[in-house]
Amino acid sequence: MFGLACDAVGRLRLNSFDMTEPHVQIRSDVDDSAVTDNAVSVVGLSAMGMSELGATAVAVLRDADVILGSWRQLNLLSDDITAERRPWPSPMLPALNRIFGELSGKKIAVLASGDPMFHGIGSTLRRKFPHMSIVVYPHVSSASLACARLGWAVNRTGVYSLVNQVVESLVLPIEAGQPFLVLGRDDKTPMEICQLLVSMGQPDARVEILNDLGSKVEAHSVGSAAQPPQVVSVLNVIAVVPQRQGWARTPGLPDSAFSHDGQLTKSHIRALTVAALAPREGETLWDIGGGAGSVAIECLRATNTGKAVCFEADEIRRGRILKNARKLGVAHRLAVQGAAPDNYTSVPDNPDVIFIGGGLTMLGVFADAWNRLKVGGRMVINAVTIESEQQLWQLKQRYGGELVRLSVAKEHRIGSFAAFQPALPVTQWVATKQPTVT
Repeated sequence: MFGLACDAVGRLRLNSFDMTEPHVQIRSDVDDSAVTDNAVSVVGLSAMGMSELGATAVAVLRDADVILGSWRQLNLLSDDITAERRPWPSPMLPALNRIFGELSGKKIAVLASGDPMFHGIGSTLRRKFPHMSIVVYPHVSSASLACARLGWAVNRTGVYSLVNQVVESLVLPIEAGQPFLVLGRDDKTPMEICQLLVSMGQPDARVEILNDLGSKVEAHSVGSAAQPPQVVSVLNVIAVVPQRQGWARTPGLPDSAFSHDGQLTKSHIRALTVAALAPREGETLWDIGGGAGSVAIECLRATNTGKAVCFEADEIRRGRILKNARKLGVAHRLAVQGAAPDNYTSVPDNPDVIFIGGGLTMLGVFADAWNRLKVGGRMVINAVTIESEQQLWQLKQRYGGELVRLSVAKEHRIGSFAAFQPALPVTQWVATKQPTVT
């Protein structure tokens, strides 16, 4: 992200709020000396470099012992900055602990592009080092600059980053049918987006590329998914305007949305099952007996930050689950493991919610899953056979919860007449794990 100041003296004022002064101060009394015992200053730069920084931000850079950033950012520093300049290694994230551990006791400045707390290094440091003392000096984000060029309202424009995400993560925004921005990873990102749009039946989607925003060589090109606009820089923001909506994110996708071999929780039952699971932001779901992965995938589509793990014994089905997840835009939030319960131990984090759609009568499938479920977590089990229903009744007696019988019948032609043809009824048990129940 790159920033652009709005006056000649290098200070941006918005409603009398000076954005070259720190707008985020994250401090803690907890000792974090294993990482660093000094405050870290994160300074947002524009594409024009230091010439548009305020006096306070410039003073921070002049006072620093070490400045961290990309080579592009470090090369924007003026000659009077005497601090040691260290480029980030690649990959950066695994090296952060080592880097800040080595710099303990030094005055550290970190360079960012635009607003460090908007898909930037400031957010990364805050998440990775919650006890680190961080002061942030923001600049204008590339999203704000892009919206200014396009005439779009910032508060009504979705912004997504492909810097650390796969292009399939844009499936849901494309299906929503509303204009949005993408922060590009490199000069190949626009073509990846165009190819995804074409694969989703949107070759006529408008695509605009804003290159080097805020710099002297800023460029703006317009095209479509089928006729991509010109890319002239690795620093780009892509504006996408889908021409139609796709599937809704509410549960109950048609069965045809999934590749399957018949092992699939059907649409109507699936919608009721997802409603019972009640997916929430940031939660982790275990889908045991994944089949086609339809329940886990629909739960993920209902949130932006939920995660899921599917346990499926069959290798072909495991591949099919991943294929369905990619198609429906949630593969980056879904993991697939082998058979339950043997592979429970492969997942370190305990789940917030569990769905068992198959294998209930197998030894350990329920008991081991229930032991892993967080206190206050939710479990939903669907059963069709008499043996499974009997087990659900026993679970109800021991753990409480609610038993529900779900029946669906569809209109079916009989000659010149019509009748309802029922599917096998499903018995569903829904329970919340209480603190005193083991």
